[in-house]
Amino acid sequence: MKVMTAVKRVVDYNVKVRVKADESGVDIGNVKMSMNPFDEIAVEAATRLKEAGKATEVIAVSCGLAQSQETLRTALAIGADRGVLVETDAELQPLAVAKLLKAVVEKEEPQLVILGKQAIDDDAGQTGQLLAALLDWPQATFASNIEIDGDTATVTREVDGGLEVISLRLPAIVTTDLRLNEPRYVTLPNIMKAKKKAIETVKPADFGIDPSPRLKTLKIVEPPVRKAGVKVPDVATLIEKLKTEAKVI
Repeated sequence: MKVMTAVKRVVDYNVKVRVKADESGVDIGNVKMSMNPFDEIAVEAATRLKEAGKATEVIAVSCGLAQSQETLRTALAIGADRGVLVETDAELQPLAVAKLLKAVVEKEEPQLVILGKQAIDDDAGQTGQLLAALLDWPQATFASNIEIDGDTATVTREVDGGLEVISLRLPAIVTTDLRLNEPRYVTLPNIMKAKKKAIETVKPADFGIDPSPRLKTLKIVEPPVRKAGVKVPDVATLIEKLKTEAKVI
């Protein structure tokens, strides 16, 4: 079974982002970039399936700038066998990414595609669902456990009311939640091995796809500064402030 994962290059989660002075976007100049954390979980899940003998090959795919090769190298160091970069400098939105991934899926013919449930830069959480719709494949989102038995995947999903277990006929799409696994620490020997693994670079035009954005961002602003809280001596004072100052009761 061939497994494909998708990885995205984002601002590292430890970095405090800053909005540009003209409010046109987030300033990423000289900012540390890393693999989207949910995508790390997806690559780890695919690697564990291979180690368990359930998968024969793991392919990591990224869409974006040439620098996304660094993100693919990290995926290869975790355990992916080879990478595919769909290189473009266009502003990629979820539908465009889903179309590009669909083209790669049709070329590579994997039986399972594992993606992070969302990216920490836009928090859209749409790409996996859009890809499933475009391919007309079954999907399981927010997975906290994946089991493969032949051509069937049993996925435990995290939902508002608890856990839901569903069975999918492969090929299928799965998006990962935080509790699916803890990605392994990437060791220096594996980093060196990853440098020898192949990364194929293609362009959206090779698939006849125009990745131009369909939505326009008018401006990006920082959230308003919250006022400092105050302590009240008793419940009566609290209720009075909620009535007269906050006006919520």
